[in-house]
Amino acid sequence: MAVVNTNEMLADARLKHYAVGAFNIENMEFVQAVIWAAEEMHSPVILQTSVNTLKYATPEMFISMVRTCADTVKVPIAIHLDHGSTLFNIMSCVKAGYKSVMFDGSLLSYEKNVEQTRLVVELCKQIDVSVEAELGAISGKEGAPEESSSLYTDPEVATDFVNRTGVDSLAVSIGSVHGLYKTAPNLDYKRLSEIKSRIEAPLVLHGASGLSIDQIRECIARGITKVNIATELRCAWSDAARQYMANNPNVFDPKKASKLAREAVMNVVKEKILMLGSNSMV
Repeated sequence: MAVVNTNEMLADARLKHYAVGAFNIENMEFVQAVIWAAEEMHSPVILQTSVNTLKYATPEMFISMVRTCADTVKVPIAIHLDHGSTLFNIMSCVKAGYKSVMFDGSLLSYEKNVEQTRLVVELCKQIDVSVEAELGAISGKEGAPEESSSLYTDPEVATDFVNRTGVDSLAVSIGSVHGLYKTAPNLDYKRLSEIKSRIEAPLVLHGASGLSIDQIRECIARGITKVNIATELRCAWSDAARQYMANNPNVFDPKKASKLAREAVMNVVKEKILMLGSNSMV
């Protein structure tokens, strides 16, 4: 199936009260694991590349792998830029063929965030590329502030932001963090419900690795339609590859360790698809 943008995916998820998994990919085996899991589970899926990942390999390389694999399945597949913070990040991916991007202006002043996000939206709407933005600050990524409720998304400000930018989806800050949790997460569900009641744009949850099934499903019930998963996939890959190499120190064929690591990632993706309720949706 051709690679699509995320607009129809997230609209369907909002209508039917499930969420689409957005899985960060690191190499060919991650691409295969996510897409093969989606096909087996009859689920739409979003593959994401971070800005740091695109320092490892170009957007052209990643979209070529995604397109090649997507052509062999029947489920909707999207490839998305995660946390693009400059117009260069955005346009590099759009030029390569990405149909979905995130502009993260959360570290800018509010008015600058509005201005830059609106510019990205205006450019992308002309070429059928969907745009996610972030309001509030989600800790854990490089350069982000420490977690604090003072950085959570303000529902009233979110309304103004979406109205002024025309963004397609909005990542909200309600207490989740990127990476591994150092303490038990305490999510502000009431704030999430209020944001949903005010805006029509699909809502996105970042920092879902490590959240419980009950927490994820409560977020979905209160309006989340896209859930980002990265750290758990990396851990699954690394643990499986490390264990294989420890048990087989004389093996020098990298494909053997990579195959087991790919299976480990695929298992996590299938678990998350079930958690999100997106299985059997296509």
